[in-house]
Amino acid sequence: MESSRTYFLVLFFLSFVRNISASVTHYSIPEEMKEGSVVANLATDLGLDVKTLDQRKMRLDIIANKKYMDVNKETGELFIIEKIDREYICTTKSSYSCYLRLEAILENPVRIFNIEVEILDINDNAPQFRRDTIHLDISEAAPKGERFSLSNAVDPDVGSNSVKTYYLSESEYFNIESQTGGEGTKFADLILKKTLDREEQEVHKLTLTAVDGGTPARSGTASVIVRVLDTNDNAPVFNESVLNVKIMENSPIGSLVIDLNAVDLDEGSNSDITYSYSLYTSEKTQQTFHLNPSTGEITVKGMLNYEDFRIFDMEVIATDHGANSLSGQCTIKILVEDMNDNHPEISVKSFQSPVKENIEVDTVIAVVSVSDKDSGDNGEVDLYIPHNMPFKLRKSSDNYFELVVSEPLDREKVPEYDITFTVKDRGSPPLSDNVTMTLELLDVNDNVPKFPQSFYKIRVMENNAPMALLSSLTAFDPDLHENQYLVYFIIEKEIANTSMSMLFSINPENGDLYALKTFDYEIEKEFLFHIEARDSGSPPLSSNVTVHIIIVDQNDNAPVIVSPWRAHGSVVEEKIPRSTDKGSLVAKVIALDTDSVHNSRITYQFLQVTDATLFSLDQYNGEIRTMRMFSYRDPRHLRLVVVAKDNGEPALSATVTIKLSTVETAVKAYTDMTEVPLESDLFSTLNLYLVIGLGSVSFLLLITILVTIVLKCQKPKSSQTAPPSRNSVISERNSTIADSTLVSNDAYWYSLFLAETRKGKLVVRQPVPKGSRYIVSSIPRGTGVTDTSDSAASTLQV
Repeated sequence: MESSRTYFLVLFFLSFVRNISASVTHYSIPEEMKEGSVVANLATDLGLDVKTLDQRKMRLDIIANKKYMDVNKETGELFIIEKIDREYICTTKSSYSCYLRLEAILENPVRIFNIEVEILDINDNAPQFRRDTIHLDISEAAPKGERFSLSNAVDPDVGSNSVKTYYLSESEYFNIESQTGGEGTKFADLILKKTLDREEQEVHKLTLTAVDGGTPARSGTASVIVRVLDTNDNAPVFNESVLNVKIMENSPIGSLVIDLNAVDLDEGSNSDITYSYSLYTSEKTQQTFHLNPSTGEITVKGMLNYEDFRIFDMEVIATDHGANSLSGQCTIKILVEDMNDNHPEISVKSFQSPVKENIEVDTVIAVVSVSDKDSGDNGEVDLYIPHNMPFKLRKSSDNYFELVVSEPLDREKVPEYDITFTVKDRGSPPLSDNVTMTLELLDVNDNVPKFPQSFYKIRVMENNAPMALLSSLTAFDPDLHENQYLVYFIIEKEIANTSMSMLFSINPENGDLYALKTFDYEIEKEFLFHIEARDSGSPPLSSNVTVHIIIVDQNDNAPVIVSPWRAHGSVVEEKIPRSTDKGSLVAKVIALDTDSVHNSRITYQFLQVTDATLFSLDQYNGEIRTMRMFSYRDPRHLRLVVVAKDNGEPALSATVTIKLSTVETAVKAYTDMTEVPLESDLFSTLNLYLVIGLGSVSFLLLITILVTIVLKCQKPKSSQTAPPSRNSVISERNSTIADSTLVSNDAYWYSLFLAETRKGKLVVRQPVPKGSRYIVSSIPRGTGVTDTSDSAASTLQV
């Protein structure tokens, strides 16, 4: 069975080989053709029927490469399915030819066709150097014409498309020459055409360009950096061949004098420099200054003294470390400058202390001299004193100054001055010295005693104890000693023939003010006088202050009932018609209190009343009025007890008892507060008297005006009283009564008018010399006006 299978395979292989075409179909195409490009009609070239290609399952195999081409079975065309890169397929440049080998395979019957597609090169690659930068080191001693090999450029293309030539950027030192190596490779040599100088140009930067022979030509570049190697061909050079240096005396050891800097244009060991003194530098100079051989720094080694040695000369040599060492030198002159090492001195030649505070301006207080051992600006000195003092310096001669007073002095503000004289030279840095002197001021009596207040208002309660301390009036004098000791006294002043020293006393040492007597507010209400404070200086100075003593009232006076009139003791009898209407004025109680306004404020109230429903009492004006009409049940005799209380603490009071009797006779009640008409029969009997009265009033008015003018021209005596024919009571209330009509501020006059009218009298007002006082007289109605002086009249002076 196995032998029959082997026989069958051999027959199949022989029949397959018999159908392989021995000829090769050849095509040539350029690389980089686009996908879908048609190479040829393979069915036509192979003599195949296009209609049978699909039935015969025609396919295309590429040998040893990926599939770049395929056959369209409907048209029989061979086309590109992927771009072909010749340099990728054929990596070597040993042969210019590059082929793709394919096999076209058909079935029924099986046939195989060999196809070769030659890939033609195009110039799609530029020359490229293996390194972008080529470094060369060339000695500056290299001779002219010497060659230096450069790396060649590589171009994957072949033939004329590969590297053809090289170009070099413009340079005065180099040019290039192209060489052809084995297999046609192009190389480039760099040729030195001018001697190099590293000190002139250390690095040369060139650009090497490789160009191929394609159309259009492509190129690639590389940077060529040539570093020139140094040779010891330059000697060290100092910045200056002669140097002048200044240094201050007393500079500390190690102070830098100068930092020498020699320059060698070479590099490496050829530029390393060593500094040294030449043989022409003296031992004194080498002992005074140190030269650092590596850095060239010259520092102070010994003490410098301007007075001993002012100039140092030295010569310094700089030598490089090249194989054939070269050297340079410079000369240095060191000048020692004078240093401000001496402090200025100040000497006080004269100083006057203490002095009086009233010393005159421009008076010399002190004389000082200044000096400095240095020279130049270091020896120039200036003298100062503080700016906030009332003194100034005045130069009298070279280095001599006078201290004089520039402003008035005041010991009370500044008792002494610490004057600091400061001397400073003009060196750099400046040196200074100072001395302080104390100037004491002696006091003079130049300050007037001063009271804390210019006006003192002192309140003293009446009924004070004699020798009671009222206040302490202390003045202040800023002077010293006897100029400060003060004496106090009262400036004499008489009031009502009484000296102030009889009323008050002051302690001459401390200014304590005392009352010498007990004061009564009702007699004396205030005092105004002056107190003087005088120091003990020579001449003495004084000042005074005004003292206003105000006597403060105490509630030490009880109210006095002045109305109703009480001729028969403390019980007042009044008659009132029983037909009196409700609200009629029955009586008015008036009490007077000589205390101050606050303590004399009086209120009224019933202490006893027979029938509380019948009468009412106004607590402020004392009016007693009926609250209802009388009835037959009311008693004929009624008793009212009224108490008048003042506003003091504790309150004082007075009482009055009013006995009312009711009568049946019709008597007109006086309820009008401003007008009280007289009965008609009285006026009928008094017609004659009224005519006479009018003439008398006119005459009296003229006399009153003349008397008033005379009294205004002379000072009224305190003992002056009302005419002796009238009994008077004095009050300072402002009221007016005229033509039987009363106008009053507190209803006092109305009650008085009512009370006197009920007694059958007229009320007449007469002025007295005091501007606010009046005499009110009550005259019986039945008498004439001209008989008022002979009638039994009662008079109130108010």
